Amino acid sequence: MKIDRFQELKQKLTNDADLSRIWLFYMDHFADHPEFTDLGEPAYNEYLNAVLHKTCQQMFGRAIKITDFLLIYIAPYNLFHGAFQVEGRIGGVIYFEDIKIGLLAVSADYPPTDAVKYSRFSEMIQLSAPNHNDRN
Repeated sequence: MKIDRFQELKQKLTNDADLSRIWLFYMDHFADHPEFTDLGEPAYNEYLNAVLHKTCQQMFGRAIKITDFLLIYIAPYNLFHGAFQVEGRIGGVIYFEDIKIGLLAVSADYPPTDAVKYSRFSEMIQLSAPNHNDRN
């Protein structure tokens, strides 16, 4: 797998406004390529699990049951990627841990069609509240 493709995906994820183009780049250059799919190890990430549930709830306007969430982590590239189902709809997620930005894609219809809902997300760092002991 070429490192420049990972960097290009990361750049697109950070800068491109058209979320469908980011997802199509990921699907075209990574998702179905054995040299990519064989790189990682199954993983669990509490943050991504929470983002997945909350975002799907917002996308569909109600609590949604998510099943078959298979998350893979590729440590050398700080990349999580995975697939899941939302009440029969197909979904996927990519997330770069080092830049804390990801993209979620979910089929908009059931049975699945070409219509897809996208959501880019970023992790916010929570700072502790200032106190009188802080010097800076």
